This record gives sequence, structure tokens and C-alpha cells, in this order.
Amino acid sequence: MRRFVILLLSLLLVLAGLACAGAKAPETSQERTVPEPALSSEVSKDSGDATTASVEQRLIVHNARISLAVADVLDARNQIAHLAESVGGYVVSSTISGEEGDVTGSISIRVPDSRFEQTLGELRSLATRVRSENTSAKDITEEYVDFKARLRNAEATEGQYLALLGKAKDTEETLKVYERLSQVRREIEQIKGKIQYLEQSAALSLIEIELRPIASARGLVVAGWNALEILKGAVRGLIATAQTLAALAIWLLVFAPLWGPVVAVILWLQRRRRKPPSGKAPGEETKAGNAV
Repeated sequence: MRRFVILLLSLLLVLAGLACAGAKAPETSQERTVPEPALSSEVSKDSGDATTASVEQRLIVHNARISLAVADVLDARNQIAHLAESVGGYVVSSTISGEEGDVTGSISIRVPDSRFEQTLGELRSLATRVRSENTSAKDITEEYVDFKARLRNAEATEGQYLALLGKAKDTEETLKVYERLSQVRREIEQIKGKIQYLEQSAALSLIEIELRPIASARGLVVAGWNALEILKGAVRGLIATAQTLAALAIWLLVFAPLWGPVVAVILWLQRRRRKPPSGKAPGEETKAGNAV
């Protein structure tokens, strides 16, 4: 009988253990279906990799200023314009100034960044002497990436406003959403313009060239000197001075009632101070001084 009871109790314990294991199994399977955040972490990782890849393609703006001494300024200007066109660039501006025999000039060109150093070398070969040269490089990658991010945000905002515009229930709500949408679209156009400007600045380098003749051919006597014209100018200056003095005299005469009494009082006070003390003749002070 005792053995039967022990066997029965053992059987009940085994069945209870199996029941507990079966109850815990669904919980374990339920916990394994949770890991959804792994997808979002992968997405953020992919976006981070894209940003890193875009930063690695750095945008560098190269600029240069160079001053050249040349035999013929006009001919050098024309050669530089032809050089810019031959490398795939263009002339931004060109200026020629000065008189015959002392002509100076300046020209600004943009050339592809890949031909920047080559163009500088050819410019040096055009000159008799390089008077000065200055080059610079500016990294605009961070600014470019920032504008790109702002563009993506603005375009996402535009999409949200378009969705709201389709759900608008009355005219007033439609007008408000459309006004906000117009503002976002203006911002998008501005950002696109800045991005395009940065891309063009990095793609086309700016070179500013100053052109000076080797030696000035100006004569000892300045061209255009005329004694008669100088005499006329001197006479005109004399007449202008006389007119100014005459105008000043007229102003003083007109305002005489204002400044005349003041001047009269000042003169009277000065005269009174110079008068000798009362009771003495003017000559007595002089005699007393001689006696001493």
C-alpha cells in the first residue's frame, strides 16, 4: 500500500512538471517575436553611411589672383580669353584702362576645377614676369551637406502640406494651407539656388588676372597740356574767389543790425579799460615814471 501511494505521488509530480513546462513555452515564443527596433537601427545606420559617403566627396572651391607684366596688354587680354574658352571656361569680366602708351587691364575667368593648375601654368607662360600670385582653397562640404538636409526637410514638409490641402474641408482652411505651402515652396527654390551656386563654384574655379605693361611708355610731358587752358582756369578761380568774398560782404552787411551792437559794446569796454584813473592828467603818470 505504501509503495502504491509513493508511486501515485511521483506520477502526480511528473504531470505537474510537464504542465508547468507547457505553460511557460508560449511566453518564451511570445518574447522572441518582439525585436522590431532592429529594423529602425538598420535604417539609421544606412542613412549615416549615406551621409558619410556624401561627406567623403568633398567640395573645394579654388580661387586665384595673379598679376602679370606683359609686352602688350590688349594682346595678352585676348590670349587669356581664348585660353579660358579652350579649356571649357568663360570670361566673367574684362577691363582696359589708361592712355596710349600706358594701358593697363584686368580680366576674370572661370575654368573647370580639373584644369585649374594647367590654366595657371599657361598664364605664367604668357607673361614676361609674374609680379604676384595668390591662390586659395575653401572647403564648402559642410555648408553643402547642410543645404541638402534642409532641402530634404522642406520637401517632406511640402508633401505634408499637400496631404493637408487634399483634406481641407472649407475655403478658409484651404487658403491657410495653400499660403503655408507657398512659403515652403519659396524656401525650397531658395535652397536649390544656393545648392546650385555651391556646385558651380566648386566645379568652376575663379582666376582674376591683372595685366601691367613691362615699362611705362608715357613721355616726360603730359599729353594734353595747354597753357591757354591753364590761364583760363586760373582766371575762373580768381573770379570765383572774388564772388565768394563779395557774397560774404553782402551777408555781413545784411546781418549788421545783429552783430553791430555787440561789436560796439566790446570796443567801448576796451576803450574804457585803457582810460587813466580820474583826477590825473594823461601826462602825469609819464612824468612820475621818469622821476623814479
